[in-house]
Parts: sequence; C-alpha cells; structure tokens
Amino acid sequence: MSDSWLNKVNWTEDGLVPVIAQEAGTGQVLMFAWMNREALKLTATTNTAVYWSRSRKKLWHKGEESGHVQKVQEIRLDCDEDVVLLTVEQVGGIACHTGRHSCFFQKLEHETWVDTEPVLKDPAEIYKK
Repeated sequence: MSDSWLNKVNWTEDGLVPVIAQEAGTGQVLMFAWMNREALKLTATTNTAVYWSRSRKKLWHKGEESGHVQKVQEIRLDCDEDVVLLTVEQVGGIACHTGRHSCFFQKLEHETWVDTEPVLKDPAEIYKK
C-alpha cells in the first residue's frame, strides 16, 4: 500500500491529527485521541485503532493492556482534512480508561459536571499493573 494518501491529511506542526472514535452501532462518540502518520497507517492496514500517546510519546494500540480493542469499520477525513473520524466496534463495550463505555460521561448541568454513565468495570481490574 502506497503512503501517498497520508499526504492529504493536514497534520499539526508536531505531526499529529485529532481523531474521534464513534461507535458503529449507536453513533455515540466514544473518545478523542491523536494519531501520527505511523498510527494512521497502522490503523488503516490492521483495521484496529492505533493512536499516538502524547504523554508517553509512543504508539498506543487501543486495548493493548485492557483488551478493549477498537475494530475499525471506516476511516473518514473532514472537509478541512485536519480531523479523522473512525467508525469502530468497541470490543468489551468499554472505551474509557475509567471503565466507562464512553470518555464523554460528564455533562454540564447548572454549572456542575455530572457523571451520566456508570463505571462498567473497575479500572483496577482492567489495568493490573
């Protein structure tokens, strides 16, 4: 597979692109992350989500520790070519490191952030390090 398709992406100055992972069955936004060229290429070739961890400065295969892999069904690029949208099947039903289905579980209500999703599995059970 040629890498020329990667040149269409408008990468940030530090070589990254923001990525939204959306659940295929429900359309729910599960999480936001970053990818570099290698992560996007690996995602496209393996059909599993691979991100770039800015804090750890390394590739991050979603589910490498938790087993909560994202099987990629579709990859889209927005009109400005600077945001990637992944349509995914979330294995295990947990996308968030907090043990919730989605990372977007906090909702602003009357100037207070309210948790709207339950913890499905204790993170201590997911990440046994």
